Amino acid sequence: QVQLVESGGGLVQAGGSLRLSCAASGRTFSSYTMGWFRQAPGKEREFVAAIRPNDGTTYADSVKGRFTISRDNAKNMVSLQMNSLKPGDAAVYFCVGASGFSYSTRAFEYGNWGQGTQVTVSS
Repeated sequence: QVQLVESGGGLVQAGGSLRLSCAASGRTFSSYTMGWFRQAPGKEREFVAAIRPNDGTTYADSVKGRFTISRDNAKNMVSLQMNSLKPGDAAVYFCVGASGFSYSTRAFEYGNWGQGTQVTVSS
């Protein structure tokens, strides 16, 4: 198990950038697939991106080319660089983790969740 704490959310204008960070506890962080989900009001929780222990990545089509996920195993950190933000990107963003190697984009397959951080994009 890892404990996850997100930071970096806030208000940004459309076209701007934000960087979300997630600090993880636990000595097995490097063996986890880490990712980000988001949830907007009245909408289903949505997969955003994931990074596997070998640094392989998966992105939702809606964020490809704009968002970049990365990890620093020495610091137990995972980050999400979000560029060219759109109003449709506004949501609560959750850092997630799954033990081992995973290609999953389904929320229930990630057993570790942070508390979420709000991203607001003004048009």
